Amino acid sequence: MDTLLLYTTSGCHLCDLAETVLAEAQQSSSPDSIRFVVRKVEISDDPELVARYGVRIPVIRMLDRSRDLGWPFGATELANYLLMARPSA
Repeated sequence: MDTLLLYTTSGCHLCDLAETVLAEAQQSSSPDSIRFVVRKVEISDDPELVARYGVRIPVIRMLDRSRDLGWPFGATELANYLLMARPSA
């Protein structure tokens, strides 16, 4: 199962919306849906993450991938990102 990092910080209402999009995608029963777990990353704990994502959060990134997806995104953008971020078979 893939791990999806969610770069976030406390009090971020857009991050709450992103979590909802991710939770809905995780509950999808579509046979072609990509399974993933979400690991929240608090950016305020790391000055480098604040510099990189501070004005962009929420941002998601598949673990071990360089490409990320910043807000705004919905179910379609998330599905496209997951498909593109996966290694070729």
